[in-house]
Amino acid sequence: MVYSPKPQHDKIIILDFGSQYTELIARRIRELNVFCEIYPYYESLEKIKKINPKGIILSGGPASVRSQKAHLVDPQIFEWHVPILGICYGMQLVTHLLGGTVVAALHREYGKASIRILNTQDLFSNFELDTDYGVWMSHGDRIESLPSGFETLAQSSNSPIAAIRHAAKKIYALQFHPEVVHTFQGKEILSNFVFKICKAKADWTMGFFIEETVNQIQSQVGKDHVVMGVSGGVDSTVCAFLLAKAVGKQFTPIFINNGLLRFEEAQRVQRLFETTSEIQLQVIDASAQFLNALKGVVDPEVKRKTIGRVFIEVFEEVAKKIQNAKYLGQGTLYPDVIESVSVHGGPSATIKSHHNVGGLPENMSLKLIEPLRTLFKDEVRLLGRTLGIAEELISRQPFPGPGLAVRILGEITPERLEIVRKADFIVISEMKRAGYYHRVWQSFAVLIPVKTVGVMGDERTYEHVVALRTVTSEDGMTADWVDLPHDLLSTISNRIINEVRGVNRVVYDISSKPPATIEWE
Repeated sequence: MVYSPKPQHDKIIILDFGSQYTELIARRIRELNVFCEIYPYYESLEKIKKINPKGIILSGGPASVRSQKAHLVDPQIFEWHVPILGICYGMQLVTHLLGGTVVAALHREYGKASIRILNTQDLFSNFELDTDYGVWMSHGDRIESLPSGFETLAQSSNSPIAAIRHAAKKIYALQFHPEVVHTFQGKEILSNFVFKICKAKADWTMGFFIEETVNQIQSQVGKDHVVMGVSGGVDSTVCAFLLAKAVGKQFTPIFINNGLLRFEEAQRVQRLFETTSEIQLQVIDASAQFLNALKGVVDPEVKRKTIGRVFIEVFEEVAKKIQNAKYLGQGTLYPDVIESVSVHGGPSATIKSHHNVGGLPENMSLKLIEPLRTLFKDEVRLLGRTLGIAEELISRQPFPGPGLAVRILGEITPERLEIVRKADFIVISEMKRAGYYHRVWQSFAVLIPVKTVGVMGDERTYEHVVALRTVTSEDGMTADWVDLPHDLLSTISNRIINEVRGVNRVVYDISSKPPATIEWE
């Protein structure tokens, strides 16, 4: 099941050319209470017209319009008189298809830049004329000459044409990315496009999402039964509450202890469901089955797919005992999909498979229901609050579905799991004690497959290295490392070395995403 809003909602659609930020554009527009959905760039104009969007956004992408492999759209889309906004590659595409000139830039722009506003009508309404604004650039081509009927709205030192419009046809384009937080007032630009240019109504809220998703789940499931694995994390718990709201006693959540959990996590999950809901949780201890399957596995992709395979095997065994169990619920989110497959059939690059998306056997007997698939993490938290779930659970840091398996580089063994489990407990405990736990997106420990020489007491040691990873983020799509106070880092390091047997060195990961991912595997 993929969420689909009722016809009365105004919609903005995005044609995806493979940008890592495509879903972030959709998220920004949904924050404006306007529904937004994504289609591949090659979607037919006939289908787009049936969708009847109030506006169309052409996303960025990794290709060049100068290349023979450039991704194109039907040029007739520009004659349809529905407002269009091209972003980055989308701007170059508009220029290229309508008769302008796109050339390779002498100096590529990646990262922070500054633009000067030359026109404060519509798209830049409420901006100051001839004023500089910080933006986020990511391009190697630039516009050399405009198509007929277009005018320049903004410029940068490296891009004399940084924003354009054709006022009569309501075609607009930006060389920078308004959807990322690094672009000052980027949300205002999108808001101007959605409301002032597209005239869309702000009529889509989380309450509507719940109502419409519940109806869609009920329609799909009928009298059948839904089973779902819950981990105690935000995604699976919110998904479980939503499914329970939709089908009630036709839903059975199952907690599978895969042996890859954090310190005392199994007990905590059981207490959580016992005290915060009337949902009857089934508990299965399959830790031995998972660990046996992971013996000798070192490749991260094989790890994830192995965990996904065993997960389904265990689930199907349990599901056989549940009458009419035909569906498997999962808390898959947009970032999971983006980093696993080419989203919506578009050209987005695969970064890594996700346990919810890349590890499922083709012959799985249960049909998938993924009601959160179109949501970002912050939207899921809002959904959880709207459903009345306790804040203690909603505000938990994300934890990967494959668990500690992706925080152990190399083979998974009981000894190595114990090291990471204890180190992780220390990290979380100290982050909470110092008041930093809720100020960051994620904080955790990673076991590196390297041993180093150390000295403990009067003895030489040759033991493991643990890396600390702490990042801040809005949605997991991009992330920056956190400059934690040195005394906090010192306390965490000292405790890990002193309390976790087998570790004699702690290092701190200061990589941002991109180019690194948040998790190490």
